[in-house]
Amino acid sequence: MYELVQVSEKCYYINCPAKIGVYAADKDHVYLVDSGNDKEAGRKVRQILDQNGWRLAAILNTHSNADHIGGNKYLQRQTGCKVYSGGIEAAFIRYPVLEPSFLYGGCPCRDLRHKFLMAQESDVTDFSEDGFPKEIEMIPLPGHFFEMVGFRMPDGVVFLADCLSSRETLDKYAISFLYDVGAYLETLAKVEKMEAVMFVPAHAEASADVRGLVCYNRDKVHEVAEKILSICGEPVCFERILQEVFNGYRLTMNFEQYVLVGSTVRSYLSWLNDTGKLASEFQDNMLLWRRI
Repeated sequence: MYELVQVSEKCYYINCPAKIGVYAADKDHVYLVDSGNDKEAGRKVRQILDQNGWRLAAILNTHSNADHIGGNKYLQRQTGCKVYSGGIEAAFIRYPVLEPSFLYGGCPCRDLRHKFLMAQESDVTDFSEDGFPKEIEMIPLPGHFFEMVGFRMPDGVVFLADCLSSRETLDKYAISFLYDVGAYLETLAKVEKMEAVMFVPAHAEASADVRGLVCYNRDKVHEVAEKILSICGEPVCFERILQEVFNGYRLTMNFEQYVLVGSTVRSYLSWLNDTGKLASEFQDNMLLWRRI
């Protein structure tokens, strides 16, 4: 874990729970793609930088989930580097309590205020600022989160953030976190057509060809959608839908899984409703969902 893996002349990734990209702009200066899940990850990243004689120019955040920004504050304090992000993601990075608040749908209780859902805050510079490296192409990849992006480096390596989950993860957990199901399917279609020297997803193996994995992720989305539709043969409330999803996929509920899977199931309900496959109705002051 935290092994530095070279994938091209100038690009590497640090192998950890959410892969951290490294772009060596020159012999001294590097840019990170994300920073790991906490302060300890930041320390390990700094050790790798020091061992290679690299100075950290900036961190490019793909999105604001805690496992991608957790090392920001430590590395920023230690090196004075900039952290680049934009839009809604930048707001979440500045104010990390927004993540558990969004997931829960209200003020998060103590059980949700931990490093896996709420990183430490860091100062953010917008992608549009002059200092952002112009040779790096930012690629919009919405769906998993609000305004997630990936990055194409000058030597053809593409860092894909969280738009692909590994087959092993999907087989084990079935449901990957999604904010916008429709946008996610559009992102998969975009990635399927991309060419690159190497693709580096944060939660799957690096590969020069990810089309098979794209199809596997797409198929899983449609499988989950069909599962939810099958539960809604009769009008049913959200909590019962969520219970049936957990039972059907043999998942274990705790506070963290309740908000992560629960938020994702709500996103599926929205998408199925907007695409005319589910109807909503209110009975006895309860919101119910029914397959059309």
